[in-house]
Amino acid sequence: MRRNTRQRDAVASALAQIPGFVSAQTLHGQLKAQGDTLGLATVYRTLASLVDDDRADILTSPDGENLYRACTTSRHHHHLICRTCGMTVEIEADAVEQWAQSLASEHGFTGAHHVVDVFGDCAACSAQPRA
Repeated sequence: MRRNTRQRDAVASALAQIPGFVSAQTLHGQLKAQGDTLGLATVYRTLASLVDDDRADILTSPDGENLYRACTTSRHHHHLICRTCGMTVEIEADAVEQWAQSLASEHGFTGAHHVVDVFGDCAACSAQPRA
């Protein structure tokens, strides 16, 4: 675990205020709007360290951009993510865990880890008429 710095606290606090996943650029913009002088490179480094310390989740969006979210659990988990509003639900998926380990073992891999994120539309967004 890294020591807390003003920059780390500012990024962690700003990330915790956002309910869904956010890009580093968007988070940087929010910090600037609040009067913080952190550079974009510092935001990227700090987000990476928060991910390493299991204080933030990271996922790659369908268009390839890394997105971050304050983590609410330190246990391994997956996400259901609404592609319309960004609402996210943390889930455990024992069947996925068993499948991943079995697949890795079948091919002679050890120490395997994985990321599984499921994108769809949440109930509220599904109920809204499409334009």
